[in-house]
Amino acid sequence: IIIQARMGSTRLPGKVLKEVNNEPMLLFQYKRLQEVKMADLICIATTTNESDNVIVDLCLDNNIPVFRGSENNVLKRYIDTANHFNADLIVRINSDCPLIDSFEVDAVIKKIIDRPNVDYVSNILEESFPVGMHIEVFSKNALEKAFLEAKEPDEKEHVTPYIYRNPHKFNIMSVVNTINLSHHRWTVDYPEDIEFIKKIVSKLTPINKNFKMSDVIRLVNKDTDLK
Repeated sequence: IIIQARMGSTRLPGKVLKEVNNEPMLLFQYKRLQEVKMADLICIATTTNESDNVIVDLCLDNNIPVFRGSENNVLKRYIDTANHFNADLIVRINSDCPLIDSFEVDAVIKKIIDRPNVDYVSNILEESFPVGMHIEVFSKNALEKAFLEAKEPDEKEHVTPYIYRNPHKFNIMSVVNTINLSHHRWTVDYPEDIEFIKKIVSKLTPINKNFKMSDVIRLVNKDTDLK
């Protein structure tokens, strides 16, 4: 699992270290992902910018594997990170998705492991999961091909568009939720988002620190203020 993280967010600078459950959001997310059963390694891919030294310090203090690479060419950062840690399958997670559900991550990983001919599996191609629950899994070979062939700036900034835009070059699979939950937005871009996440975490963590997507849905549906 490669979590891409940097301090230089345009809308909410330093958001990855905003406090959630009395710890930096990135650390909170990392601990949730440790519940994933089908991943061998979870690492952080940050940039070589001096502003991201604090992310590296957080990783070193908590024994989290970390790699530094290009800031704007995130595709290159991913391939460099994958090579550094000798990955064969890569799970891409954004650092602004602290409510990510380990059960859902395992489910997407299992799809590609069960089908060795598939290059890319995700739950983003057909919108049915909450924003902030987005998971992509792809082979190292697919990532290398994308790195060698991608030309458009957004294909380098967002890592995977070259893959899913070229279904004639890659074997692509989409995971769709049984109920369309895409109107829910659990990602962190604005100060209000952090407040929302904090409230969710404060209500669910005492009951079960490894709460699932379904627990968040139930809570939001029950609490009109949260909705």
